[in-house]
Amino acid sequence: MMNLRMLQKSPLKAKDLKTFEGLDFFPYDSVFVVKASLKRSPDTEWFNMKTTTDRLSKERVFGILTFELKGKFFELNVYQGQELMQKEGFENYLFLPFLDNTNGTLTYGGGRYIDLEIPDGDTIEIDFNSAYNPYCAYNEKYSCPIVPRENYIDIDVEAGIKAFNK
Repeated sequence: MMNLRMLQKSPLKAKDLKTFEGLDFFPYDSVFVVKASLKRSPDTEWFNMKTTTDRLSKERVFGILTFELKGKFFELNVYQGQELMQKEGFENYLFLPFLDNTNGTLTYGGGRYIDLEIPDGDTIEIDFNSAYNPYCAYNEKYSCPIVPRENYIDIDVEAGIKAFNK
């Protein structure tokens, strides 16, 4: 039985919590753990990233991640949030939103997110097995950053969390 504290913290709607038995994940696959090179872009401008509501999220491109996955090379922007970097414990937080060919079928249509930390050097490990849905996948009352189109990976990323079936 879920406790009240869990109910208060959950992004799920009350009606969905009644039947909730857990989230569905792809089986862990080490193919989806990649080493990426990070080309930092320290002087990028802050911009307003659109969200699923009227809220705008002040972000900047922290750098460009280049990596190989399933025999193809990809580049993704990794972002840093102006507000979040001011919070204790999140000073080194990086935000990697991405789209792939599973969106709208096996995974949430709006894309998924991966949390990263600023590395000491110029390489960073991306574990797509840790990809998760934004809260708005569970409840439209949440305001979630919309994945920029340039962060599209033209393969099936069958790793991480699957679509939430309401």
